[in-house]
Amino acid sequence: MSLTRRVLIVLLVVITALVAVVAYRTATYTPLTGDLQSPVELAPAVRIDGALPAKHLAEAVRFRTVSHQDAKDNEWGEWDRLHAWLAATYPAAHAALTRELVAGHTLVYTWRGADPSLPPIVLMAHHDVVPVTPGTEQDWSHPPFDGVIADGAVWGRGSVDDKGSMIGLFEGIESLVTSGFVPRRTVHVVSGHDEEAGGTGAHAAAQLLHARGVQAEFVLDEGLAVISDFPLLGRPVALIGIAEKGYATLTVTAPATGGHSSAPPPETGVEVLARAVLAITGEPFPLEFKGPAADMVRALAPDAPLLVRVAVANEWLFRPLLVRQIAATAAGAATLHTTIAPTMLRGSPKENVLPQDAAAWINYRIAPGLTADDVMRRASAATNGLGVKLAWEGPAYDPSPVSSSTSKAYRVMAELAAGDERTPVAPGLVTATTDSRHMAGLAKDIYRFQPIVASIGELQMIHGTNEHMTLDNLRRTAGFYARLIATVAR
Repeated sequence: MSLTRRVLIVLLVVITALVAVVAYRTATYTPLTGDLQSPVELAPAVRIDGALPAKHLAEAVRFRTVSHQDAKDNEWGEWDRLHAWLAATYPAAHAALTRELVAGHTLVYTWRGADPSLPPIVLMAHHDVVPVTPGTEQDWSHPPFDGVIADGAVWGRGSVDDKGSMIGLFEGIESLVTSGFVPRRTVHVVSGHDEEAGGTGAHAAAQLLHARGVQAEFVLDEGLAVISDFPLLGRPVALIGIAEKGYATLTVTAPATGGHSSAPPPETGVEVLARAVLAITGEPFPLEFKGPAADMVRALAPDAPLLVRVAVANEWLFRPLLVRQIAATAAGAATLHTTIAPTMLRGSPKENVLPQDAAAWINYRIAPGLTADDVMRRASAATNGLGVKLAWEGPAYDPSPVSSSTSKAYRVMAELAAGDERTPVAPGLVTATTDSRHMAGLAKDIYRFQPIVASIGELQMIHGTNEHMTLDNLRRTAGFYARLIATVAR
């Protein structure tokens, strides 16, 4: 037998064995993110009035609780009026729950459970909103603070982020109280007043609960949702956030000699700054198939097309392909690494004046597994020798711990999120920041999920133009919170 023939036979055996291994691993693949095929027992669905939630959300939108970059620009009377309106609109809830104010305008409610030995739960929904971008008001189908109900939705700033959740939560609690439900487990409700501007209210609420020795079963805040056109499956997928990225903004300052632009030095501060920014962004953090983003794909693989199942079941062989496919979009890539985004620049106040220093602000969203210290070390190494100064702009937050995707709380939420349609459910990573990051010391498991159904395109309305909550989603939200409380607190 010739050498060539022997090589071909060996090659054929290797290929056959490889195909067999890939086929076997694909056929026997089971995700390690929890057995959701054995559903938990849910409490019966709670009846929610069909018309009132929309009316109430429309009214809530009309309170201009806008968090500006500088809190001195906030109209704090709007917060006070919203709080009074909540008490008048949900009298049964306010009779059953005690209410406290912390940090001036953050609401902390306590619904005392009959069994104090049970760890409580913490449910969160902030009530401040972002401003409407000046000059875009005419682009809205309905004025952003009029709270118009039209075309099967409530329109206005904050209708989704996050007054929709707040109203859904209060509608659910009001229905439970009026039906005679008494929780065995204590329920805390935290509604932050400045989530869109740093979350000092949520931080104060966490300190209050910590001082009282609260160790919660879980915390639930906004975050991910049911994506109606999830690319991996091409159909709805419910994503429950089990972690969120860290948040930090780096200031890069290049000292310089000011003067007249007609006689510039060989190197200006702006040039040094430009090189520093390019040095930092030119060393991106590597894309990695690990952590919550990988767990999401693994959990969905059994419902995915065959090629996806093959790739996920055989990560050892196809990991580079998985990374390339997920990173094909900016949103997908953001789940796989720490992102670096230069957002602001400062130079001279006039075009013919050399600045005495030039500065840039670079926003990082830090992936689980890294810390703000890691980010600073990497930026320092990238700019070594350029003579720039690096510092954090405000607090730098590390990524949250990763919560369980096998706990009973997760399974209850997954069962509720799946609904009668049996929508596939998976854990996911929240690439933005939420008030829940302040609750890390209060509970081992913190989840981030808003029970609405929306396409990827529709989610662009959050912080954008034409934000609106459909009436179906509002009913779904109220029903979700009521049934969640009835299930875990009974």
